[in-house]
Amino acid sequence: MKVAGLFAGVGGLELGLHRAGHDTLVFSEIWDPAGAVLERRFGGVPNVGDVASLKSLPADVDLMTAGFPCQDLSQAGKTAGIRGRKSGLVSHVFRLIDRSRPKWVLLENVSFMLRLDAGSAMTRLVSEFEQRGYRWAYRVVNSLSFLPHRRARVFFLASLEGDPADVLLVDDAEPAEPQTDLRSHAHGFYWTEGTRGLGWGPDCIPTLKNGSTIGIPSPPAILLTNGEIVTPDIRDAERLQGLPADWTKPAAQVTRASFRWSLVGNAVSTPVAAWIGKRLVKPGQFDPARDGAAVVKGNWPKAARSDGEVRREVMISEFPKWAKRESLQDFLRHQPNLLSVRATAGFLSRIEKSSLRFVPGFKDKVRAHLEHVRAIDSFVEPSRLLVAAE
Repeated sequence: MKVAGLFAGVGGLELGLHRAGHDTLVFSEIWDPAGAVLERRFGGVPNVGDVASLKSLPADVDLMTAGFPCQDLSQAGKTAGIRGRKSGLVSHVFRLIDRSRPKWVLLENVSFMLRLDAGSAMTRLVSEFEQRGYRWAYRVVNSLSFLPHRRARVFFLASLEGDPADVLLVDDAEPAEPQTDLRSHAHGFYWTEGTRGLGWGPDCIPTLKNGSTIGIPSPPAILLTNGEIVTPDIRDAERLQGLPADWTKPAAQVTRASFRWSLVGNAVSTPVAAWIGKRLVKPGQFDPARDGAAVVKGNWPKAARSDGEVRREVMISEFPKWAKRESLQDFLRHQPNLLSVRATAGFLSRIEKSSLRFVPGFKDKVRAHLEHVRAIDSFVEPSRLLVAAE
């Protein structure tokens, strides 16, 4: 298919589609650091910048993609809803649909949108597409299907000519997630949390975050089997999204290098996009036995479809595949950063006051790491210590 990528970020979605054989004809991405990445990595594909300046799609576009802004829909954001200043930009998707009538539309966003404001964001999306004569299906897909990165995102597919359920709602796998064992494999968590949650993940990292609006990164921590607590190098963070190492390096030519973390945190996991791209080329056949109850109102389920008449929940997991993968510890290719004395001490202070339950031995590991980095603080290269606020 010929693709138009709106709100493209660093092109993770389009890169995955490229790997499945599709071609991108045009991008729309307004943020200069992301635009610098697109220019370097997709040389020759024009970027029109602001989506508002795009009057119509190229005539031969088959598939319009849009990872529209999630700030107003995210649980970590302002939760203003789909009519918020950022997420409300999805209105341009409908404007361009009305002008160009692409045969297929693929949207991506945070899974919290299914619950925010009683599911009003998804209600608006499906209503807008139904009014325009599109069939649709959506599914929460977890990047853990392909990578040691737990990241659940909604993928919404609509079509004028095919059944999106034959693309999104056919493949289903049983995840082989390991149990927590601090001796056998690494564990990811967020050192910036500890009071209300932790984002704990056996042999995986929790969802990569965007970082602050001024470029302060917020990488996850990883407790290694040797007891060290580290944060991944940016190149491994890119790889944990399925991007090649140094994919976002061109952004450092137009802004501070730390903003690369925001670009990676905002990106679409490339292997998920590649799986969808392959199914677009070779659809399966949806099994109606997966249909559940009709969706009437309220919070939306993790997967649903419309047969053109009735909206129904679909009984399917977040895991279309379960790819063979290295352990998280072996996945890391680049020297990680030791979590600093200041960051570790702040985290330890929070978890010691917290009422949360922690894995037996975890607090001891944190205390031991604190003593470890205190002992080597004056000897190790400064670049190996993550200097961060509590």
